[in-house]
Amino acid sequence: MDIVCLDLEGVLVPEIWIAFSEASGIPELKRTTRDEPDYDKLMKWRLGILKEHGLGLKEIQDTIAKIDPIPGAREFLDELRSLTQVIIISDTFTQFAKPLMEKLGWPTIFCNSLEVAENGEITGFRMRIENSKYTTVKALQSIGYNTIASGDSYNDLGMIKASKAGFLFKSTEQIKKDNPEFPAFETYDELLEAIKKNLD
Repeated sequence: MDIVCLDLEGVLVPEIWIAFSEASGIPELKRTTRDEPDYDKLMKWRLGILKEHGLGLKEIQDTIAKIDPIPGAREFLDELRSLTQVIIISDTFTQFAKPLMEKLGWPTIFCNSLEVAENGEITGFRMRIENSKYTTVKALQSIGYNTIASGDSYNDLGMIKASKAGFLFKSTEQIKKDNPEFPAFETYDELLEAIKKNLD
């Protein structure tokens, strides 16, 4: 039994924080898990910047409402889901993900949640589980699934390494250089073919 585990941002949809950085005119918010391997540190830093600028959940959700999936992502996901089970495992938050899941045809997503005050200020965040992508893949394996994983960032490497097949997708030159053992693809057609070859 196979199950494919995919990252969300950078793989199926554009990076939310980069889009918000451009919309808000705050260049520091362009920093993502492609730049900072420590997600906890990255999120605390982001929340500090939001507080400093008086920005909250509504402003980010207004930006997300305008984000469309990467061209070809919906078709790729539809075809992949016709072949095997697929779960998106993301370090994003339920409050961000919902409109994007609608545009992708409501695939299953495992992600985290934000702590939001009544005035809309994001006061904190709750990770579903520590090292969530790796831990989720190991849990799926413990109930009889073979996992195939793909992502683009540092926080995807754990699930990629732990899977029977793992692929980098639209990743950075540095991550590709540091992890030459993983095939790296730029198009959905290439990724789909690679996954198909590894399905039982």
